[in-house]
Amino acid sequence: MALDLQNELNKTEGFKNLELLAKQVVEGFISGMHKSPFHGFSAEFAEHKIYNQGESTRHIDWKLFAKTDKLYIKRYDDETNLRCHIILDNSSSMHYPEMNSFSIEGLNKIGFSVLASAALMQILKKQRDAVGLSIYSDAYDYYAPEKGSERHHQMLLNHLGKAAVAKPVSKKTETFKYLHEIAEKIHRRSMIFLFTDMFQTGDDEGKLFEALRHLKYNKHEVILLHVFDKSKELHFDYNNKPKRFVDVETGEYINLYADAIKENYSKSVEEYFKTLRLKCAQYKIKYVEADINSGFNNILTTYLVERKKFS
Repeated sequence: MALDLQNELNKTEGFKNLELLAKQVVEGFISGMHKSPFHGFSAEFAEHKIYNQGESTRHIDWKLFAKTDKLYIKRYDDETNLRCHIILDNSSSMHYPEMNSFSIEGLNKIGFSVLASAALMQILKKQRDAVGLSIYSDAYDYYAPEKGSERHHQMLLNHLGKAAVAKPVSKKTETFKYLHEIAEKIHRRSMIFLFTDMFQTGDDEGKLFEALRHLKYNKHEVILLHVFDKSKELHFDYNNKPKRFVDVETGEYINLYADAIKENYSKSVEEYFKTLRLKCAQYKIKYVEADINSGFNNILTTYLVERKKFS
């Protein structure tokens, strides 16, 4: 009981530090970009203009004043360069594996997705872009339209943090249903990031891709971030002791030795993943593998590449 309480405290503390962790992820990513094509990444403001008497002093660049003895204002674009909407699958399966603490390492699928979302938001904030958020599980849990204010940013972080530490409910999630609802809400052209583990029943698979096509409506750019534990969920890397494997969404279970099905399981899942990649290519949806054990650089690099193409 005491250990469970400590685990909950650790997760709650991590939720409170979500913004700090996101900044650490972004700073670590940017510091390594001198080796990449994105070493010039910077979008704090558009340009300077001379300060005219009577204007607000809020955006005066005092560092530049110290160098030049002249007053200049950082002039920002009146319209945001980009609108981004982040969609977070918070179904029961996303809470695998059990997470004892919330930190940059050792995250489960929902924790990884939450921190990756917060890191994307941190970059979007630096670039003064607008960001919205949708969270769904067995219901459409949360929606916020795209905005760029600090208050809005903090509100989204708060809801992301709550999603990371929420206790999952064993219910089937119809992802396609909520993607259709979200698509109806996003009217202006946006870059859409969908974090999901893509665990659907066979009957739902076709419906899911129809919903993804709906998201492409109005020329939205859709990036599917396929979140999974590569070691466990693809390679089935378990020791060969008898185990009970439980479907977290239905409660059904099976008792077996991992080695007895490892080869056939891995082959079947790899075939499913291959189908996902091909379907995404067919519908012109950017497919990105997001292994929770491989860090966040692939996701942030994808954002920069897609942003360059978004116009």
